[in-house]
Amino acid sequence: MRTRIKICCIASIDEAQLAIAAGADALGLVAAMPSGPGPIPDACIAQIAAWTPPPVATFLLTSETTAQAIAEHVRATQPSTVQIVGHIDPREVEELARLLPHVRRVQVIHVEGPEALALIPAYAPHVHAFLLDSGRPGAAVPELGGTGRTHDWSVSARFVRASPRPVFLAGGLDANNVTEALRQVRPYGIDLCSRVRTEGKLDVMKLALLMAAVRDVDAALYAEG
Repeated sequence: MRTRIKICCIASIDEAQLAIAAGADALGLVAAMPSGPGPIPDACIAQIAAWTPPPVATFLLTSETTAQAIAEHVRATQPSTVQIVGHIDPREVEELARLLPHVRRVQVIHVEGPEALALIPAYAPHVHAFLLDSGRPGAAVPELGGTGRTHDWSVSARFVRASPRPVFLAGGLDANNVTEALRQVRPYGIDLCSRVRTEGKLDVMKLALLMAAVRDVDAALYAEG
């Protein structure tokens, strides 16, 4: 199966065009966050989401923590998918599914240790996919993504095997480590941000090298059966 690729921290229609031309399946649009790179105004998110052609998905990254606030954020920006970046109360995600049944829901799980696996049954009934990242939601200034750090992929591999939903892998992925990440974790897709940028701008060469590496490992894994 082909690894899906989400390019996050998209800042403009120009960057969206570059990402799509490189082969992105989805674009990540970062709203206001307590920390981390890439936030853009909601008006810009709405503009990029409206411009993006199908079948490319648009992910709104929201730090809102209640179903009502997340629903209002989605209505204001009109993405195809909402990515909930904090470990919010699962009952709020359940309510969000009732409020916005047509919008895809992706729950971020920050892998700080094996305890991440315990979150699967709480969220899985209410989301379409998980995304494993390397944040620290409990830090004094919460880190909810875009850290550029890898995490323990052995935990991520266990999460993928246990999850009834597709799983994206994020956190410090680049052309040098994506082969090992895909071989070890076997995620449905990967999520890229800081490691495919130079001085904050999407770097076409870094992106091309990573895309080539993903194609190569997908082909090798297919051949191996």
